[in-house]
Amino acid sequence: MILATDATTPVQDKGVNTMNRRNGLTIGIATVWLAISGAVAISGQDKYSVKVPGGLAFSEFKGYEAWQTISISRNEKVMAVIVGNPAMIEAYQAGIPGNGKPVPDGAKMAKIHWTPKPNAFFPDASVPGNLLNVDFMVKDSKRFADSGGWGWAVFDYNAASDSFTPGTTAGTPPQGNDAKCGFACHTKAKARDYVFTDYGKR
Repeated sequence: MILATDATTPVQDKGVNTMNRRNGLTIGIATVWLAISGAVAISGQDKYSVKVPGGLAFSEFKGYEAWQTISISRNEKVMAVIVGNPAMIEAYQAGIPGNGKPVPDGAKMAKIHWTPKPNAFFPDASVPGNLLNVDFMVKDSKRFADSGGWGWAVFDYNAASDSFTPGTTAGTPPQGNDAKCGFACHTKAKARDYVFTDYGKR
């Protein structure tokens, strides 16, 4: 809108000018946000689309991030939390695997590994640092009859691409990448239905 103070000198309406600046700022912010969102969408991977040879898929463990904690584990290089789905927690609460009974089909566990870092407030304590990988195991006695009734999967995490890939013998620790990758290691716990971890008293 143009106002005239006299017949020859047009003056810009300040209210309109301010509104245009605000609209321009809003459009600019929205454009930047959309660009960032698009970049994240392009760079991020749908982790639930990944699977290991033999068919065990990340998607079979959807929701593991909220599963109940079974126990923790650590050494000089890595720290981990072991979690279980409701069927696995119920099995532990019934005394399995310590009572010699088999874990029921449908029970699942996940082990999430990080590099440890000092707690910012208590340097003698360690907290999770960078995510390294996520290990899974599921009890399905028919599907995995030739590997103790369990299927395993290891997915290594790459922070630069925010993506997961099946673990390999080049990983830390070295691991096979098919659905039977954990069988040889877990035979040490055959008497406990191939389950190493005890359910922490709470």
